Amino acid sequence: MADLVERHGPIDTSPADDEFERLCVSIINQQLSTASAAAVRDRVFALLDDVTPETVLAADRDALREAGLSRTKVEYVRNAAEAFVERDLTREGLADHTDEEVVEELTRIKGVGEWTARMYLMFVLGRDDVLPLGDLGIRNGIRQIYGDGEELTREEMRAIAERWRPYRSHAMRYVWAEYEADG
Repeated sequence: MADLVERHGPIDTSPADDEFERLCVSIINQQLSTASAAAVRDRVFALLDDVTPETVLAADRDALREAGLSRTKVEYVRNAAEAFVERDLTREGLADHTDEEVVEELTRIKGVGEWTARMYLMFVLGRDDVLPLGDLGIRNGIRQIYGDGEELTREEMRAIAERWRPYRSHAMRYVWAEYEADG
């Protein structure tokens, strides 16, 4: 890990400014390459102008589809918007929740799975000790850095990451940086 920190320097770990917008980013990113997700996100956000639960709910579904969202993802971002209107899913609203309680709360939203909830813990709530092994980039990065490209089980990855506790979220950002630099 020390080599990664030296190679990549300081990595910004500040929580996202806008909780709802960042949740939308995670939903858009689901099962897409980084480049494809960025293109779709840019078109959707340009369409909405201001990414809020209200603008998502007011947006024409066909326009969202034309911007690049699948029919399913249109429903998922709308579900997230409705959840934000009905419940306090902000940093303040979830401040006293454990990581697992946050995951449970967010996965009540159809379209938000454990991966998306863990991204929310890291990138929105700024939780320090999240290990998102549901992320393919993280798994590939750990395999590349610590397994010489050989297959590693999730249990082996958890064991490798144990030494980074209670700052696994920060270590994961370095694993991503390394994986993306080599990818």
